[in-house]
Amino acid sequence: MKAAELTSAKRRLCAVVPAAGRGTRLGADVPKVFVPILPGITIWDAVREKLSAVADHIVLVLSPEGREFLEKHRNGFSPESFAKSSIGLQPEPLGMGDAIFGVADLWREDDDVLIVWGDQFNLSARTLGACIALHAAAKTPTLTLPVVRSARPYVEYVFDSAGRLNAVKQSREGDACAPNGFSDIGVFLLSGGSPLIEAWQSYRAAGTSGSMTGEINFLPFLVHLSSTAGWPVNRYETDDPAEAIGINTPEDLAFARELLRKKLSDQGKIS
Repeated sequence: MKAAELTSAKRRLCAVVPAAGRGTRLGADVPKVFVPILPGITIWDAVREKLSAVADHIVLVLSPEGREFLEKHRNGFSPESFAKSSIGLQPEPLGMGDAIFGVADLWREDDDVLIVWGDQFNLSARTLGACIALHAAAKTPTLTLPVVRSARPYVEYVFDSAGRLNAVKQSREGDACAPNGFSDIGVFLLSGGSPLIEAWQSYRAAGTSGSMTGEINFLPFLVHLSSTAGWPVNRYETDDPAEAIGINTPEDLAFARELLRKKLSDQGKIS
Protein backbone atom coordinates (compact mmCIF):
# COMPACT_ATOMS: atom_id res chain seq x y z
CA MET A 1 0.00 0.00 0.00
CA LYS A 2 1.48 3.33 -1.11
CA ALA A 3 0.78 6.69 0.49
CA ALA A 4 -1.33 7.84 -2.46
CA GLU A 5 -3.62 4.86 -2.02
CA LEU A 6 -4.92 5.89 1.41
CA THR A 7 -8.64 6.62 1.28
CA SER A 8 -11.51 7.03 3.69
CA ALA A 9 -13.14 3.85 2.39
CA LYS A 10 -13.48 0.78 4.62
CA ARG A 11 -9.98 -0.10 5.69
CA ARG A 12 -8.72 -3.41 7.02
CA LEU A 13 -7.45 -3.10 10.59
CA CYS A 14 -5.13 -5.57 12.31
CA ALA A 15 -4.62 -5.38 16.08
CA VAL A 16 -1.18 -6.54 17.22
CA VAL A 17 -0.82 -7.45 20.90
CA PRO A 18 2.81 -7.89 22.06
CA ALA A 19 2.46 -10.19 25.07
CA ALA A 20 5.74 -12.07 25.37
CA GLY A 21 6.44 -10.70 28.87
CA ARG A 22 6.93 -13.10 31.75
CA GLY A 23 5.21 -10.95 34.36
CA THR A 24 8.10 -11.03 36.83
CA ARG A 25 6.79 -8.12 38.88
CA LEU A 26 3.34 -9.67 38.98
CA GLY A 27 4.73 -12.88 40.50
CA ALA A 28 2.48 -15.06 38.34
CA ASP A 29 3.10 -18.75 37.72
CA VAL A 30 1.64 -18.52 34.20
CA PRO A 31 2.46 -16.18 31.27
CA LYS A 32 1.17 -12.74 32.27
CA VAL A 33 -1.34 -12.43 29.44
CA PHE A 34 -3.06 -15.62 30.65
CA VAL A 35 -3.33 -14.57 34.32
CA PRO A 36 -6.98 -14.73 35.46
CA ILE A 37 -8.55 -11.42 36.49
CA LEU A 38 -11.69 -13.21 37.64
CA PRO A 39 -12.54 -16.92 37.34
CA GLY A 40 -12.78 -17.77 33.65
CA ILE A 41 -11.60 -14.32 32.49
CA THR A 42 -7.90 -13.84 31.74
CA ILE A 43 -6.11 -10.62 30.89
CA TRP A 44 -6.13 -11.83 27.27
CA ASP A 45 -9.90 -12.36 27.37
CA ALA A 46 -10.44 -8.77 28.57
CA VAL A 47 -8.14 -7.30 25.91
CA ARG A 48 -9.41 -9.50 23.08
CA GLU A 49 -13.04 -8.64 23.81
CA LYS A 50 -12.30 -4.93 23.32
CA LEU A 51 -10.25 -5.47 20.17
CA SER A 52 -12.58 -7.94 18.47
CA ALA A 53 -15.20 -5.19 18.28
CA VAL A 54 -12.98 -2.98 16.09
CA ALA A 55 -10.35 -5.19 14.41
CA ASP A 56 -10.66 -7.47 11.40
CA HIS A 57 -7.83 -9.63 12.70
CA ILE A 58 -5.82 -9.89 15.93
CA VAL A 59 -2.22 -11.06 16.26
CA LEU A 60 -1.16 -12.19 19.75
CA VAL A 61 2.64 -12.24 20.05
CA LEU A 62 3.88 -14.76 22.62
CA SER A 63 7.22 -15.96 23.93
CA PRO A 64 8.16 -19.62 23.36
CA GLU A 65 7.06 -20.28 26.96
CA GLY A 66 3.76 -18.53 26.33
CA ARG A 67 3.09 -20.52 23.19
CA GLU A 68 3.98 -23.78 24.98
CA PHE A 69 1.57 -22.88 27.79
CA LEU A 70 -1.18 -22.16 25.27
CA GLU A 71 -0.62 -25.42 23.43
CA LYS A 72 -0.84 -27.38 26.69
CA HIS A 73 -3.90 -25.59 28.04
CA ARG A 74 -5.84 -24.53 24.95
CA ASN A 75 -8.75 -26.81 25.80
CA GLY A 76 -9.21 -24.78 28.97
CA PHE A 77 -10.02 -21.60 27.03
CA SER A 78 -13.47 -20.76 25.70
CA PRO A 79 -14.12 -21.13 21.95
CA GLU A 80 -14.26 -17.33 21.66
CA SER A 81 -10.83 -16.78 23.21
CA PHE A 82 -8.97 -16.92 19.89
CA ALA A 83 -11.66 -15.92 17.40
CA LYS A 84 -10.23 -13.83 14.52
CA SER A 85 -6.78 -14.33 16.05
CA SER A 86 -3.36 -15.58 14.97
CA ILE A 87 -0.44 -16.44 17.22
CA GLY A 88 2.93 -14.83 16.52
CA LEU A 89 6.22 -15.77 18.19
CA GLN A 90 9.00 -13.61 19.62
CA PRO A 91 11.83 -16.13 20.09
CA GLU A 92 13.90 -13.88 22.37
CA PRO A 93 12.93 -10.97 24.68
CA LEU A 94 14.51 -8.25 22.54
CA GLY A 95 11.94 -5.50 23.09
CA MET A 96 8.53 -4.36 21.91
CA GLY A 97 9.73 -3.14 18.52
CA ASP A 98 11.21 -6.54 17.79
CA ALA A 99 7.96 -8.23 18.91
CA ILE A 100 5.81 -6.08 16.60
CA PHE A 101 7.95 -6.07 13.48
CA GLY A 102 9.14 -9.63 13.93
CA VAL A 103 5.61 -10.73 13.00
CA ALA A 104 5.18 -8.23 10.15
CA ASP A 105 4.26 -11.02 7.74
CA LEU A 106 1.02 -11.41 9.71
CA TRP A 107 -0.07 -7.78 9.24
CA ARG A 108 1.80 -6.35 6.23
CA GLU A 109 -1.26 -6.62 3.96
CA ASP A 110 -3.50 -4.66 6.35
CA ASP A 111 -4.26 -0.98 5.85
CA ASP A 112 -3.85 0.00 9.50
CA VAL A 113 -2.14 -1.53 12.52
CA LEU A 114 -3.49 -1.05 16.03
CA ILE A 115 -0.82 -1.91 18.58
CA VAL A 116 -2.03 -2.61 22.12
CA TRP A 117 0.14 -3.71 25.01
CA GLY A 118 -0.96 -7.12 26.25
CA ASP A 119 -1.85 -6.00 29.78
CA GLN A 120 -4.07 -2.98 28.94
CA PHE A 121 -7.29 -4.49 30.26
CA ASN A 122 -9.12 -1.19 30.82
CA LEU A 123 -9.27 0.28 27.32
CA SER A 124 -12.54 2.03 26.65
CA ALA A 125 -14.65 1.49 23.56
CA ARG A 126 -15.01 5.27 23.41
CA THR A 127 -11.27 5.82 23.09
CA LEU A 128 -10.77 3.05 20.54
CA GLY A 129 -13.68 4.28 18.44
CA ALA A 130 -12.58 7.91 18.58
CA CYS A 131 -9.02 7.05 17.53
CA ILE A 132 -10.17 4.86 14.64
CA ALA A 133 -12.53 7.59 13.42
CA LEU A 134 -9.77 10.20 13.69
CA HIS A 135 -7.34 7.97 11.83
CA ALA A 136 -9.84 7.22 9.06
CA ALA A 137 -9.58 10.81 7.83
CA ALA A 138 -5.83 10.46 7.11
CA LYS A 139 -4.78 10.90 3.47
CA THR A 140 -1.12 10.08 4.06
CA PRO A 141 0.65 7.64 6.43
CA THR A 142 -0.25 8.82 9.91
CA LEU A 143 0.23 8.02 13.60
CA THR A 144 -2.81 8.34 15.87
CA LEU A 145 -1.78 8.45 19.50
CA PRO A 146 -4.14 8.48 22.50
CA VAL A 147 -2.56 10.15 25.53
CA VAL A 148 -3.55 11.11 29.06
CA ARG A 149 -2.12 13.57 31.57
CA SER A 150 -0.30 11.75 34.37
CA ALA A 151 0.85 13.16 37.72
CA ARG A 152 3.95 10.96 37.59
CA PRO A 153 4.35 9.54 34.08
CA TYR A 154 6.50 6.46 33.65
CA VAL A 155 6.73 7.42 29.98
CA GLU A 156 6.37 11.02 28.81
CA TYR A 157 5.51 12.24 25.31
CA VAL A 158 6.87 15.67 24.35
CA PHE A 159 5.25 17.60 21.49
CA ASP A 160 6.30 20.87 19.86
CA SER A 161 4.01 23.78 19.03
CA ALA A 162 3.28 22.31 15.58
CA GLY A 163 2.11 19.02 17.11
CA ARG A 164 5.17 17.02 16.11
CA LEU A 165 6.37 14.38 18.54
CA ASN A 166 9.85 15.53 19.58
CA ALA A 167 10.74 13.01 22.27
CA VAL A 168 9.53 10.04 24.26
CA LYS A 169 11.13 9.91 27.70
CA GLN A 170 11.24 6.51 29.36
CA SER A 171 11.97 6.04 33.06
CA ARG A 172 13.20 2.50 32.37
CA GLU A 173 15.89 3.95 30.11
CA GLY A 174 16.99 6.47 32.74
CA ASP A 175 15.04 9.50 31.47
CA ALA A 176 13.45 12.02 33.83
CA CYS A 177 9.73 12.48 33.12
CA ALA A 178 8.03 15.78 33.98
CA PRO A 179 5.08 15.80 36.43
CA ASN A 180 1.67 16.09 34.74
CA GLY A 181 3.17 15.20 31.38
CA PHE A 182 1.48 13.25 28.61
CA SER A 183 1.59 9.48 29.01
CA ASP A 184 0.30 6.82 26.64
CA ILE A 185 -2.43 4.28 27.39
CA GLY A 186 -0.65 1.41 25.66
CA VAL A 187 -2.45 2.00 22.36
CA PHE A 188 -0.91 3.13 19.06
CA LEU A 189 -2.68 3.30 15.68
CA LEU A 190 -0.49 3.50 12.58
CA SER A 191 -1.01 3.37 8.85
CA GLY A 192 0.27 -0.04 7.83
CA GLY A 193 1.75 -1.77 4.82
CA SER A 194 4.95 -0.78 3.03
CA PRO A 195 5.23 2.78 4.42
CA LEU A 196 5.33 1.47 7.99
CA ILE A 197 7.73 -1.37 7.27
CA GLU A 198 10.06 0.89 5.28
CA ALA A 199 10.05 3.49 8.06
CA TRP A 200 10.98 0.79 10.59
CA GLN A 201 13.82 -0.44 8.38
CA SER A 202 15.14 3.12 8.11
CA TYR A 203 14.91 3.55 11.88
CA ARG A 204 16.70 0.27 12.58
CA ALA A 205 19.45 1.08 10.09
CA ALA A 206 20.63 3.71 12.58
CA GLY A 207 21.20 0.94 15.13
CA THR A 208 19.06 2.59 17.80
CA SER A 209 18.47 0.60 21.00
CA GLY A 210 17.66 1.37 24.62
CA SER A 211 20.48 3.14 26.44
CA MET A 212 20.00 1.09 29.62
CA THR A 213 18.02 -1.98 28.56
CA GLY A 214 19.67 -2.48 25.19
CA GLU A 215 16.24 -3.46 23.85
CA ILE A 216 14.85 -2.78 20.39
CA ASN A 217 12.28 -0.32 21.66
CA PHE A 218 9.13 0.75 19.88
CA LEU A 219 8.38 4.12 21.48
CA PRO A 220 11.43 6.02 20.10
CA PHE A 221 10.37 4.80 16.66
CA LEU A 222 7.30 7.00 17.01
CA VAL A 223 9.59 10.03 17.27
CA HIS A 224 11.33 8.86 14.09
CA LEU A 225 7.96 8.63 12.31
CA SER A 226 6.99 12.17 13.32
CA SER A 227 10.26 14.10 13.26
CA THR A 228 12.26 12.23 10.60
CA ALA A 229 9.76 10.48 8.33
CA GLY A 230 7.30 13.39 8.55
CA TRP A 231 4.22 11.40 9.52
CA PRO A 232 1.42 13.61 10.94
CA VAL A 233 0.44 12.82 14.53
CA ASN A 234 -3.22 12.76 15.51
CA ARG A 235 -3.17 13.27 19.27
CA TYR A 236 -6.29 12.14 21.09
CA GLU A 237 -6.45 13.09 24.77
CA THR A 238 -8.54 10.94 27.08
CA ASP A 239 -9.51 12.24 30.50
CA ASP A 240 -9.53 8.87 32.28
CA PRO A 241 -6.12 8.04 33.85
CA ALA A 242 -7.36 4.52 34.64
CA GLU A 243 -7.10 3.66 30.94
CA ALA A 244 -3.33 3.92 31.26
CA ILE A 245 -3.10 1.29 34.01
CA GLY A 246 -1.66 -1.99 32.82
CA ILE A 247 -1.39 -5.10 34.99
CA ASN A 248 2.22 -5.20 36.15
CA THR A 249 2.05 -5.71 39.92
CA PRO A 250 -0.21 -7.51 42.42
CA GLU A 251 -1.72 -4.10 43.22
CA ASP A 252 -2.57 -3.56 39.55
CA LEU A 253 -4.21 -6.99 39.43
CA ALA A 254 -6.29 -6.25 42.55
CA PHE A 255 -7.43 -2.97 40.94
CA ALA A 256 -8.33 -4.80 37.72
CA ARG A 257 -10.32 -7.41 39.64
CA GLU A 258 -12.33 -4.79 41.51
CA LEU A 259 -12.99 -2.80 38.34
CA LEU A 260 -14.09 -5.84 36.34
CA ARG A 261 -16.20 -7.17 39.21
CA LYS A 262 -18.05 -3.84 39.43
CA LYS A 263 -18.58 -3.73 35.65
CA LEU A 264 -20.00 -7.25 35.56
CA SER A 265 -22.17 -6.53 38.59
CA ASP A 266 -23.54 -3.39 36.96
CA GLN A 267 -24.37 -5.49 33.89
CA GLY A 268 -26.16 -8.06 36.06
CA LYS A 269 -23.72 -10.81 35.09
CA ILE A 270 -22.53 -11.46 38.64
CA SER A 271 -23.99 -10.64 42.04
